[in-house]
Amino acid sequence: MIASSGAPRPSVLFVTDLAYEARGRRYCDEDIFLTSRLRETFDVALCHPRDAASLLDGFDAVVVRNSGPVLHYQEAYDAFRTRARESGVRVYNTLDGRADMAGKQYLVDLSRAGFPVIPTVDRAADLGLLPRSAGYVVKPKLGADSVGLRFTEEPELPEGADGTLLVQPRIDFRYEVSFYFVDHDFQYALHAPRPERRWVLEPYAPASADLDFAHRFVEWNTLTHGIQRVDACRTPEGDLLLVELEDLNPYLSLDRVPEEVREAFVDRMKESVRELLA
Repeated sequence: MIASSGAPRPSVLFVTDLAYEARGRRYCDEDIFLTSRLRETFDVALCHPRDAASLLDGFDAVVVRNSGPVLHYQEAYDAFRTRARESGVRVYNTLDGRADMAGKQYLVDLSRAGFPVIPTVDRAADLGLLPRSAGYVVKPKLGADSVGLRFTEEPELPEGADGTLLVQPRIDFRYEVSFYFVDHDFQYALHAPRPERRWVLEPYAPASADLDFAHRFVEWNTLTHGIQRVDACRTPEGDLLLVELEDLNPYLSLDRVPEEVREAFVDRMKESVRELLA
């Protein structure tokens, strides 16, 4: 037996799907790196999202990272959330977010409220509120990673689909840009200068107006602790429009940032988890 001294280290159950294949990204590499660094501070065990509900007892915290689209294991995810709330175990990201964590309804709500988002409706009666466009996007409200996404020439919803699908105009944009936060603290930004290559990302130096834009959505959200990614597109006129506010398990593209930025992110994430445990 190895002798130890001092108080025991906090234990973390790290939820990830190392086998999940995503276009243009290697989720497993990112989580292998993150767990290697978290082990410097915590005792870490990994599990698949389907196993999280049955394994969370005995851990001080559960960190949900690159676990793939929830719609592939919705029943298991619902059971995990219920079990976590019943047991009182701390979950990171905390379960109080109201963006992607709760589905895509927030895009409809923000659009109605006049936020700078891609115009979004979810009911046939509201299709006339969308601006005229050369085409439209229809996608599931509970979708992710383009699962179930289709393109149409006119804004349309199948009969009986009210409340389950989103309809948006296809936006002509110059590039996409993502802002990464730990809790409410901005960490770094990346952009895809070529729209046809979404995940070929390069570091991006945001202007103060860009940060104001991103902070507005982070402040709108109710997430107490965790990692958020604000995805936006730059229109030909120079405006930013929200594409997605990912507060469940955002991929971080840590391989695309300089080493000092990556190290600062890991340090802030560790601090955030410690604050959650405190």
